[in-house]
Amino acid sequence: MAEEREQLSGIKKAAILLITLGEEVSSKIMAELDDEEVADISKEIALTKIVDPAVADDVVEEFYNMYLAKKFISKGGLDYAKSVLTKSLGPERARKIIDRLTKLLEQSTGFEFLTKIDPKQLAKFIQNEHPQTIALILAHLDPSQAAEALAELPEDLKADVALRIANLQDISPAVIKTLSKTLEERFESISSYKVDVGGVKSVAEILNRMDRTTAKTTLERLEKDAPELVSQIRDMMFTFDDIRRLDNTAIQEILKRADKNTLTLALKGADEELQNKFFSNMSKRAVETMKEEMEYMGPVKLKEVEKAQHEIVQIVRELDEEGVISISGGEEEQYV
Repeated sequence: MAEEREQLSGIKKAAILLITLGEEVSSKIMAELDDEEVADISKEIALTKIVDPAVADDVVEEFYNMYLAKKFISKGGLDYAKSVLTKSLGPERARKIIDRLTKLLEQSTGFEFLTKIDPKQLAKFIQNEHPQTIALILAHLDPSQAAEALAELPEDLKADVALRIANLQDISPAVIKTLSKTLEERFESISSYKVDVGGVKSVAEILNRMDRTTAKTTLERLEKDAPELVSQIRDMMFTFDDIRRLDNTAIQEILKRADKNTLTLALKGADEELQNKFFSNMSKRAVETMKEEMEYMGPVKLKEVEKAQHEIVQIVRELDEEGVISISGGEEEQYV
């Protein structure tokens, strides 16, 4: 079975592992992965109808051994890990595990410690660095942390850094190691990171998590230098305000699927133009009822409005993915 396991791709092994662990544990693991990984593994899980118990046991054992090896390396270094694994698994199996893990570790170096630093403090610490260095650092944070840090940077620096994040390519491990070593000495910490970072999607995810005003200002500044790039970012991030760009057919599809209470709350926090976009596709009676409900609500918390708007945006994205509507291209009104 070991030979059959070796022929499996990493994604296939991950799918088998999660199937074996069960839904509750798997959902917690998936929550720690990025969207692309979740999509790839979910697809593989969906395609996996039957798992040979012997293969499943083999995959779980491999995962466990890799986990132990990494733990031993963290505790006492590579030689210590080799010694312990050789005693428990034998020299041949220990060598294979260490070789494989070493190859993975060569592709990464210490950036995980950034997640332990308060984003506001990090922003103050790095704001005098070269914009390219700042972009590289922020690209290694999760989108929420990067958004907070980016929001704290000087106004004239935000757009420049956002542009550089979008244009980041695969970074040389040597460059990363040099930078991480410098940061390690200054923050007195170390861990791991992925070399392949950045891209338009990364910027979109970061801006999606920023407050609306800061995100809008950053995009406006960025648009002066790279209008085409901003167009790509906007298509990927698509906010509630962007619904005004959709045609009436799309609005009608949203109305069919959206919860009326959620939509009422979402529109209460929208401007008159966007409200009318929906009202023009509703019956007179439905409009009057919704307006009465908005009035009856009274003042509402911004967080509640934004949560409702986020739910509506999720519906828009689902409709787009299903091919029912299109949130970009066509003859839609251009974003101003």
